[in-house]
Amino acid sequence: MPTRPLIFDGHNDVLLQLHRAGGLAATDLFLSGRDGAIDAPRAAQGDFGGGFFAVYVPSPVDLEFKFEEMAKPSYDLPLPDPIDWEDAFPVVMAQAAILFDLEKRGALTVCRTAADIRTTLAANKIAAIFHIEGAEAIDAEFHTLDVLHQAGLRSLGPVWSRPTLFGHGVPFRYPSTPDIGPGLTDHGLRLVKKCDDLNILLDLSHLNEAGFWDVARHSTKPLVATHSNAHAICPHSRNLTDKQLSAIRESGGMVGLNFAVAFLRQDGRMLADVPLSQMMAHLDHLIEHLGEDHVGFGSDYDGAIVPEDLTSVADLPKLRHALEQHGYDSALISKLCHENWLRVLEKTWGE
Repeated sequence: MPTRPLIFDGHNDVLLQLHRAGGLAATDLFLSGRDGAIDAPRAAQGDFGGGFFAVYVPSPVDLEFKFEEMAKPSYDLPLPDPIDWEDAFPVVMAQAAILFDLEKRGALTVCRTAADIRTTLAANKIAAIFHIEGAEAIDAEFHTLDVLHQAGLRSLGPVWSRPTLFGHGVPFRYPSTPDIGPGLTDHGLRLVKKCDDLNILLDLSHLNEAGFWDVARHSTKPLVATHSNAHAICPHSRNLTDKQLSAIRESGGMVGLNFAVAFLRQDGRMLADVPLSQMMAHLDHLIEHLGEDHVGFGSDYDGAIVPEDLTSVADLPKLRHALEQHGYDSALISKLCHENWLRVLEKTWGE
């Protein structure tokens, strides 16, 4: 099966898993191999080029209960409580330290420009974007944002579903539209301007629809959802409507296809028996409404249940093969695998 072109991916949660496994002491697991979706040996096996490495502050939720509920024909999970800055900041620092330790040990390169990514991919190394999913660790004065940006932060999600100082997200609800509740707060509108000024990508993936349109009205940058799917195929609150896709296209932005099965399946259930043809259906729809220059991948590896055929980055040759079998030509496959991400990052980061 094909192992090229390299796949650069819009979202993974491996830093959270390493944090849970022991923090800095667990970086050996990334180098030698771990029980999960992403590590250095699997990346080499599947020609995984890297992507957005998310720093995420977890809520104290029962994941087994969550996944059991999401396996039902319909569900509406309550959102976790907000997390205070004082609780979020140390967790963000701990996970960022893991990312930079991995760089120090030669496992990956933290990239601050699209040119950095190109150089790293050409050297067959893992290119990592420092991304934060949920802005609980960002203070109202943006002091932490300024410091984190200097450290290499280049992408930020204002929310991970639960509310923050800056806005409101979508609960995990099926069936549902993303039009749930209020959007950005006044602080959130200030955050949009600040991120635009710093050339930090704003990830729209977990924002509700009102927040999406707030960003669309106030940002001068391309609209980007790093890991979201087509609502027309799977009517889940986390997916994007055709109207949202149209706005993303008009802005020059893009969407990374999420591998999480609940957002792929037409029935919205968190069950892993999803054929790769279902992913092709989402890609067809996204390409139809966005254009072939505005679609990529945003796997959510190490943070979600994914299709049985794609349990880790070592399985990515199966995805490339499915793209070929579906009739996509080599130029389009290269765009989907990494070229579209590089295009939108160059535009967003002002290169």
